[in-house]
Amino acid sequence: MGFSVIITLIIIGLLCLALEILIIPGGVVGLIGVLMMGGGVTMAYVKHGLAAGNITLIITFVVCIGSIVIILRSKTWRKLMLKTNIDSKVNEIDEEKIQIGMEGIAISRLAPMGKGKFDHETVEVSSPFGFVDVGSKIVIYNIEGNKILVKQI
Repeated sequence: MGFSVIITLIIIGLLCLALEILIIPGGVVGLIGVLMMGGGVTMAYVKHGLAAGNITLIITFVVCIGSIVIILRSKTWRKLMLKTNIDSKVNEIDEEKIQIGMEGIAISRLAPMGKGKFDHETVEVSSPFGFVDVGSKIVIYNIEGNKILVKQI
């Protein structure tokens, strides 16, 4: 076994680490990559002696760190990032249409959050007193900022 097997093990290990970082999270592929690189360095020590093992270890370490730096500095992350901005709000409460004391119905299960309908207005509501089934009558008892608190009638 020459250096070609050792170099192949180390390169495959580096590719496994890159896959772990960029595509396949979970740790298994990264662990396989580390084991393959470790196996390549160990083979260099066993088959070619202390000097060749040390050189292989240093080169593997430098290439591994250099690859990580290149991956993190490249535009790879920009290609993977979500570029949309969320500028909407959960509830924009129109105080003329939604008021304390209004009665309506739950149009989704409130567990404890869900949707309620009040005079043709559908809004997200919260029921801190427990679950409310679909179709149940509800009443607004408090409005805190953009959070509408209801209870079942």
